Amino acid sequence: MTLIKSISGIRGTIGGKEGEGLSPSDIVKFTTGYGTWLKRNLNIKKGTVVVGRDARISGEMVYNIISGTLLNLGLDVINIGMATTPTTEMAVIDTKADGGIIITASHNPKQWNALKLLNNKGEFLNSDEGEEVLRIAEDKDYEFCDVDDLGKIKTDNTQLNKHIQAIINLPLVDVNAIKDANFTVAIDGVNSIGGLVIPQLLKAIGVENVLELYCEPNGIFPHNPEPLPENLVEISNLISTDKVDVGFVVDPDVDRLAIINEDGTMFGEEYTLVSVADYIMQNKKGNTVSNLSSTRALADVTKKNGGTYQASMVGEVNVVAKMKETNAVIGGEGNGGVIYPELHYGRDALVGIALFLTHLAKTGKKCSQLRASYPDYFISKNKIQLTPEINVDDILKKVEEKYKNEKLLTIDGVKIDFAEGWVHLRKSNTEPIIRIYSESNSMSNADKMAKEIITFVKSL
Repeated sequence: MTLIKSISGIRGTIGGKEGEGLSPSDIVKFTTGYGTWLKRNLNIKKGTVVVGRDARISGEMVYNIISGTLLNLGLDVINIGMATTPTTEMAVIDTKADGGIIITASHNPKQWNALKLLNNKGEFLNSDEGEEVLRIAEDKDYEFCDVDDLGKIKTDNTQLNKHIQAIINLPLVDVNAIKDANFTVAIDGVNSIGGLVIPQLLKAIGVENVLELYCEPNGIFPHNPEPLPENLVEISNLISTDKVDVGFVVDPDVDRLAIINEDGTMFGEEYTLVSVADYIMQNKKGNTVSNLSSTRALADVTKKNGGTYQASMVGEVNVVAKMKETNAVIGGEGNGGVIYPELHYGRDALVGIALFLTHLAKTGKKCSQLRASYPDYFISKNKIQLTPEINVDDILKKVEEKYKNEKLLTIDGVKIDFAEGWVHLRKSNTEPIIRIYSESNSMSNADKMAKEIITFVKSL
């Protein structure tokens, strides 16, 4: 069993002993830590928390524990039911709530679940805030309320529709252009909330022809739910044998978007943000941001459109902070995460779909032709499984020492810039692994650079 406590939230496998997995007592403990932090941070005795969840099998059970705990802290709960992560973020803003909890383990398999914690802006907590939540929980520095002060639950089933309507209302989402293009779209909803909401979105923005794959939100993932090429074989085969213009695949909480070309080949999750950013910047001049592990192609496209690109530490909260600092018009992460601040400051696959289809319609190109219009970089994504005795900080220091004569960035792990590309090593916030990403102008070069680093790390 696994339990990971970080500023990204509380993530673990369901079952096992207390402290070894995401047990009911652990859910109570960290929900209490969050609720107590929220009241102290906002200096309130009563407050409201939005709670949404993906379609995981354990979702209803986890929701019941979270909501009961929040009520016992004197906090009201707005239950929006099954909802995407970006929908929950927007619901905090819409309802003027004091915070939010998203019950989802993102791309992790079905045995996992997690609590993603939001502030009153519908954004993830920063490092200091997350650490304070963990401190309160670990120290049991909290107190429950009397019976007369218990919170109440309100159900709100309007938020998914409001999210879709807000996307339609965006000036750069052209419903008429999408409708006139008469696209046939295939989708893989991985049997989570995306299977419910994406068909609704597509219909609302003018797509009549939709091929649905795994769109029953029952939480039984038909394949590894991370939208990587090796997990998308079935929809790729479907697209290549039917007349489909584009395919979309999301993770269980719909904050990551993978695109598949009309011939069944991968558009590339790194290029989801690149293509959307290109469209935005053609219509609105400004700056862009992505994290250190994302492709150089975004910097190239940004420069082409007269903007300035900057990199942030990995993590949505860090990307958002850098976007606000640089007044970026678009940003996100190379894992298919699009952050469009005109809608809200959060990764959102739904707005990514609407903006991409508008872009595709206006260019008049096939999906593969649009992809071919961008610079070709190749990223090799690797990971090394961690065991408790491994000291990641020591490993990163030894990597830094070995490559001290190269250009190094150490704000988030170690990023080594070579003449032919880069390699970035960092400890994951969501899994017990070291992520090792490398990029070059060919996959063989990217793999070669990654292999050299992995061999060195394993030798330690």
